[in-house]
Amino acid sequence: MTNKQWQTLLAVIRGERVMPLPAAFIIDSPWLPNWAGMTILDYYASEERWLQANLKAIQTFPDCLFLPGFWSEFGMCTEPSAFGAKCLFYENEFPFAEKVIHSVEDIDGLAQPDPRRDGLLPFVIKRLRDCQPQIEAAGHRIRFAISRGPLNIASFLMGPTEFLTEMKITPEKIHQLLRLITNFVSDWLAYQRECFPTIDGVLMLDDIVGFIGEADFKEFAQPYLKELFTRLDVSVRAFHNDSPCKASAPHLVDTGINLFNMGIDVALKELQDWTGGQVALMGNIPPRDVLAAGTAKDVETAVEEQVSSLADTRRILFSCGGGMPPDVPSENVEAFIVKLKDVSAPESRPPRRSSA
Repeated sequence: MTNKQWQTLLAVIRGERVMPLPAAFIIDSPWLPNWAGMTILDYYASEERWLQANLKAIQTFPDCLFLPGFWSEFGMCTEPSAFGAKCLFYENEFPFAEKVIHSVEDIDGLAQPDPRRDGLLPFVIKRLRDCQPQIEAAGHRIRFAISRGPLNIASFLMGPTEFLTEMKITPEKIHQLLRLITNFVSDWLAYQRECFPTIDGVLMLDDIVGFIGEADFKEFAQPYLKELFTRLDVSVRAFHNDSPCKASAPHLVDTGINLFNMGIDVALKELQDWTGGQVALMGNIPPRDVLAAGTAKDVETAVEEQVSSLADTRRILFSCGGGMPPDVPSENVEAFIVKLKDVSAPESRPPRRSSA
């Protein structure tokens, strides 16, 4: 993100009125490689191609905020690899991390990884360090420390069904695992900031939060997430969960979250109500059916309907639900940005009614 874009993001989070209405997308390996003309494995394996894809995105859409911006990652394998997970990579499919916990007794044998040496994490840092001069020459800075959340990582280490089942059968072992993972993630986020002092934001992604009810959220998710979001003194505390969020949304403020990227199962107006208007929201036109599979006209219609559905557009980053999906064409991204500018123009907004 450029300094101007970062200030725009901070203004949105503070609840200031920002015009034109800001367009923003989370972009990473599901979309960037193929859009930029390379395979997913090309993107992971080559610093040059990774940098090329990210530079192409910011040059093609200079008016769009891309979060986290120059995301150095290896898909869902990034954090599980530090625990010794076998990582399966394919030429043009998403990578996958195999389980390392086959029974709850295996939790006792896990040691806390060191992000400075374990798994793929040193490669994440090395890529950013090597590309930092070119990133900054393009006017951007490394702004975010990024990690999958504790429940997400646990679900890869155990398997999602096994993790959620053991949450009910052996909650003490699940707390033991989440404590270990939280300590690791805390160290991982702090190390990223140590390496890149320009970091002033945290982005955490955890879709498993959407698979549990409110009581389980408050017991198994909120304490660990709150610890991670509040430990670093950063301005932006962004959370991605594009699975159902009704159980967790009313607690986002108390968890320390000030920016939330959701899925499409809820309207932004509902989320404004559930969060008391205190959390900036990033979303949420349908990513697959409209942004990827729709026409440019479909995208324009979705944007117009999204904006018109809101009485208050403060604390909104207009986006899709979740991250940018595969196969979104440039024409649809451009249609989104242009239409958002059009509906931001004063003449496009209905006149205020007189109070007389």
